[in-house]
Amino acid sequence: MTTEREFYIDLNPFLNCIDYTVSKESYEVMRNEEYDMLVTSPVPSNLEKYYLSANYISHTDSNSSIFDRIYQLVKSFTLKRKLKLINSFNTEEKTILDIGAGTGDFLKVCQKGGWDINGVEPSSKAREFAKNKNINLLEDLSEIENKRFDVITLWHVLEHIPNLVNYIQQLKLLLKPNGVLVIAVPNYKSFDAKHYKEFWAAYDVPRHLWHFSRTAISKIFSLVEMKVEKTIPMKFDSFYVSLLSEQNKNKKKKPIHAFYIGLKSNIKAKRSGEYSSLTYILKNY
Repeated sequence: MTTEREFYIDLNPFLNCIDYTVSKESYEVMRNEEYDMLVTSPVPSNLEKYYLSANYISHTDSNSSIFDRIYQLVKSFTLKRKLKLINSFNTEEKTILDIGAGTGDFLKVCQKGGWDINGVEPSSKAREFAKNKNINLLEDLSEIENKRFDVITLWHVLEHIPNLVNYIQQLKLLLKPNGVLVIAVPNYKSFDAKHYKEFWAAYDVPRHLWHFSRTAISKIFSLVEMKVEKTIPMKFDSFYVSLLSEQNKNKKKKPIHAFYIGLKSNIKAKRSGEYSSLTYILKNY
């Protein structure tokens, strides 16, 4: 069986990136040709400390700045679209597990939509936010006992997982037969990634350990006999990521130019399929 070790064999230099969010440290992003994916090197032994930042707003409900408010507004819209997506699946009992549940907003929407909700979130701060919304989250997958799910979602989570192959094996075991796995990840082959290069915010080293292409997702999940059924673009991500990338590159967000690059990325992706982020629908046969 393939292990993560194989992802680190025969790597070629691709980019040198900086952690703009927390440490300002430099990391190599290396390419694995066989899987058509990138890996971050080295991986810090104390990775948890690299998430301790007020700027890491995926784990907050901040509305303190205009940028935060726009983020929350877009999030509200995308949550409804995510619910519509999972409602489209022909599921047995409407049981869902959201991994990397953050502050619980997606699960709250699912709960209102009649789903039996379950969530995992390693951040104690995020779990506390969720608890205030009456959403109780587990800290780790190992706490789930004797339960399988119709749908498992990971919204921009897989790129953070250290033990990748072992983890996707666990996901397969937690899915019911014919269950659906929803994986959303950045796409390093998008136009905005190529435009911003080492400043592309979705590299987000060292928190993002892996950087996927469409080929990589298909190959990695074939290791556990799961197949990509459908790929859905996440069009808002090109604008959001471009805004952050402008900050990385120019020390200011430059929203007009960021919007232009985000729009250009989406237009080019209509033909290539290489959107800034992609959602993959996989089935457990």
